[in-house]
Amino acid sequence: MRFSFRQMSVRTRFGLLALAPILLLVALLLLLPPDGVERGEWAQFIGRFHLLVIHFPIAFILLVPVLELAGRNRRFPDLRASVDFMLALATFSAILAATLGWCLARSGNYSGSLVTQHMWGGVCVAGLCWLCWMLHGRFSGQRLDFIYTFGLVVAVGLVSWTGYRGGQLSQGENHLTERMPAGLREWLGISLEDKRPSAAGATSFFSVRVEPIFAGHCNTCHGRSKQRSRLRLDSYEALMRGGKHGLVVKAGNVQGSELFHRITLPPGDEKAMPAEGKRPLSADEIKILQLWIAAGASPTLAADAIKDAPTDATPVVADVTFEEIDAAAVAKRRAPLSSTVAELQKRFPDVLEYESRGSANLVVNVSRIGDKFGDRELAALKPLAEQIVIADFSGTAVTDRSAASIAAMRHLRVLRLMRTQITDATMQALGGLDQLESLNVFGTAVSPAALQVAAHLPKLRYLYAGETKIPADVQVSEAVRRKLLF
Repeated sequence: MRFSFRQMSVRTRFGLLALAPILLLVALLLLLPPDGVERGEWAQFIGRFHLLVIHFPIAFILLVPVLELAGRNRRFPDLRASVDFMLALATFSAILAATLGWCLARSGNYSGSLVTQHMWGGVCVAGLCWLCWMLHGRFSGQRLDFIYTFGLVVAVGLVSWTGYRGGQLSQGENHLTERMPAGLREWLGISLEDKRPSAAGATSFFSVRVEPIFAGHCNTCHGRSKQRSRLRLDSYEALMRGGKHGLVVKAGNVQGSELFHRITLPPGDEKAMPAEGKRPLSADEIKILQLWIAAGASPTLAADAIKDAPTDATPVVADVTFEEIDAAAVAKRRAPLSSTVAELQKRFPDVLEYESRGSANLVVNVSRIGDKFGDRELAALKPLAEQIVIADFSGTAVTDRSAASIAAMRHLRVLRLMRTQITDATMQALGGLDQLESLNVFGTAVSPAALQVAAHLPKLRYLYAGETKIPADVQVSEAVRRKLLF
C-alpha cells in the first residue's frame, strides 16, 4: 500500500507546509543569531513590520480557549467549529511575526539575552500553535485529549511571557514595576537597584549625576539585557569599554566623544540619540555629561568636584557648536607623523586616535590591553610624544622605567596611571608637564612626597590619589588640598 501526498487531508498538507518555516527559524536562530551588527536596509525595513504583525498571533491564540470554553455551553455549540481555523491563523501569523522579528534583530544591530529570549519565545509560540492545530480533534472524547489541552495552556502562557519580553525590549526592563507603589514593591520583594560592584563609588559624580541620565534615557536600548551596537551604558566599566564601533567616551575630549556627538545632533537626524520616540536629554543633562567628560570621565571624581555642573535649581542651557573642518589643513598638520601613527594603530588596534577630526593631537588609551602593555610598548610611542595630549595607561604593566617616556609627552593635559606599578620616581619626572590638568595615580605606590610635584604643576586641577600611600588627612597647602581627590 503506497502513501500519497494527495491522500492527505487539507489540514495535514497545510500543517506540513507550516512546519518547514518553523524548522528554518530554529536553524536561523542557532546558526545566525542577532550579533549587534547592522546589515542590509531591506531586511531592516521588512523587519520593522514585526511590531505590526506581532499582535495577530497574540489575539488568535488567546481567543482559542475562549471559543473552547464558550463552545461547551449548549447555547453556543457552533463556536468550537471555528477553533481549527483560529489555530491555523495563529500558526501562520506566529511564523510571520517570528520571521520578521529575526530580520529586525539580525540586521538592526540588536544583541543581548533579552533579544535572544524574546526570539526563542516567538519561535516556540509558533511551534506550539502548530502542535495544537495538529492535535485539535484527534483525541476528542479520549483520555489523550489532555495533550491538546495542556499544549493550549502552555501556548497561552508562553505567548504572554514572550509579549512581556517584547515589552521589556521596547519600554525597558522595569516597565511594569518602575511606577509600582513603594509599599506594593516592598511587599513583593521587588528592587529596582542594581547590586553589581562598580569602580564608581556611590558618592562619585558619575554615580550621583551621570548614571541617572543614562538610566532615564539610554538603558532601555543599551542596558544589561539589550545592547544595540553592542553598547552598554548601565555601568561605568561598560560605558568606557564602548561598543562595536569603538570607544564612545574619550576622557578629556568632549568633541571627540561619539556619545556627546550623538546626544547633540538635531532631533531629525537618524543618528541622534536617544532614538526617535524616546525622551530627549535636557540642556542641563547634556551640560553635565559635557563637563564630566571634559574633567577626565573619572569613576572616582567627587560628586561636588565640578563646580559649574548645573542643578535643578540653576538650569544651564548648553550652547554646542562645531567648527568647520579644513580637511586639507588638517592633513598637512598630520602628514609628518602620519606613517608612524598608521603603523602604531596597526600594532595597537583601537588604542591610538586623533583628538578630533580637526586636530593633529593624539589620544592614547591602553587601559583595555591590561598587563600586556608595559614599558617596552610604551617606549614605542616615543616618536609621537609631542602630539599626545591625553594618555590612559591604567591597569597596565607600566613601571618607573617609563618615567622619562611619559615626561617627554610635554603637552599632556590628562594622564591616567591608575593601578600601575609607578612610584614617587615617576611623579618626580612629571614636573615639566606644565599643561597637565588631570592626573590619576589611584591604586599606586605614590606617597606624600610626590605632592611637592603636584604643587608646582601650574594647570593641574585634579589629582586622584585614592588607595595610595597618601592619607586623606595629609598635611598640605590649601592649593594642593583643592586638587586632591580620594
